[in-house]
Amino acid sequence: MTPLPAGYRTVSVPAEREDEFRDVDQLAFAFEPSPETRAIVPTTLEWDRTMAVERPDGVLAAVHSSYAFTLPVPGATVPCAGLTWVGARPDERRRGLLTSMIATHFERALGRGEPVSALFAAEPAIYGRFGYGSAADDVRLKIPRGAALRDVPGTEDLTVTFDTVDRERHTDLVQDVHRRAGAGRPGWVLRTTDALRTLNDPPAWRDGAEPLRIVVVRDATGDPRAYALLRRKEVWADPGPRYPVKIREAVAVDAAATHRLWSFLLDLDLTSEVESGMLPADDALLQLLVDVRAAVPRLNDNVWVRILDVPAALAGRRYSAPLDVVLDVADARLPANARAWRLVTGERADDGTYAARVEASDAEPDLSVDVRELGAAYLGGRSLTALAGAGLVVEHRAGAALAAGAAFAWPVAPVCSWVF
Repeated sequence: MTPLPAGYRTVSVPAEREDEFRDVDQLAFAFEPSPETRAIVPTTLEWDRTMAVERPDGVLAAVHSSYAFTLPVPGATVPCAGLTWVGARPDERRRGLLTSMIATHFERALGRGEPVSALFAAEPAIYGRFGYGSAADDVRLKIPRGAALRDVPGTEDLTVTFDTVDRERHTDLVQDVHRRAGAGRPGWVLRTTDALRTLNDPPAWRDGAEPLRIVVVRDATGDPRAYALLRRKEVWADPGPRYPVKIREAVAVDAAATHRLWSFLLDLDLTSEVESGMLPADDALLQLLVDVRAAVPRLNDNVWVRILDVPAALAGRRYSAPLDVVLDVADARLPANARAWRLVTGERADDGTYAARVEASDAEPDLSVDVRELGAAYLGGRSLTALAGAGLVVEHRAGAALAAGAAFAWPVAPVCSWVF
């Protein structure tokens, strides 16, 4: 581990030092919220998980925090440390502060029994060197108004309401639909921390657009089946209105609700184009568009995963096929992981998946894999076979990469629908 500069030390940050913590974050990310925004947007930090590096003069030089998440993984869930609010003052860069903070984060997460960590990367080149692997993608679409969708039975029985977001009226609805819509999808972290549940809408975030609106799809009993959070912005040009629709989040519990929701979103008066939020790579909308070429896609890296405890993490998920493989894991940051591990699945469960036991092994390895690539494959959205084809996983036994790729794969694409 890179030592801190002389006189620097790692400290816990209590709530009383929130302003100091925020000052570092604002210097690192070049922003400063207005007092109005601060009053509307609550502090989301969990103070018992909030840390910093302090200079000899008592000034905070770098900061980080984490959330106590339950991470959905293939067929199960595992405790997860959601790394967040990571930043260093610009005049304190290149001094080993981030390396020290990551080591602190790993140590504390393992001490809490969290076998994995996850994050969204502000810059994709940063976190791979600490063993985080890009474990999921999201798709963002620009769709012209009036884009046609294929018919889905049951759509005609659903109704739509359009309203201005109200946190008291809509928070529980959004939480409930979000939970049901993501059931069984790896990476679909719920906003269980109280401060993350709010539907924040300070004027500074609107960029001249309208207040945040909500579309809700309900069935005949009034049960919410889908929602979208969106804004329109007034734009006039020849030959008339060209309002864009920007969607913060759109989720639905089934195909009929998806169809009803997007039929409404794609036909709002005065609008010309709809920009989706983060969608999973297998979202139903992509299957329903009649002319998928008319929707301009952008593929983005989504959540990154770092395996902190190899046997606990690998035994904590299910597998799509039987597997008996010895993995020689390299981990430059956590020596306890850096050895050969044998993963053996058991009997096929009623749902068609396989549990596994993972034990240290002295046998010859079938595959050599860095913990970064193991994290990338962990949610089932990256192929160990493809990683071997790219030279990032080394196969020692013929067929081992193909077998491992089939077992680690998952039929539902991983994604986290919001940035933490």
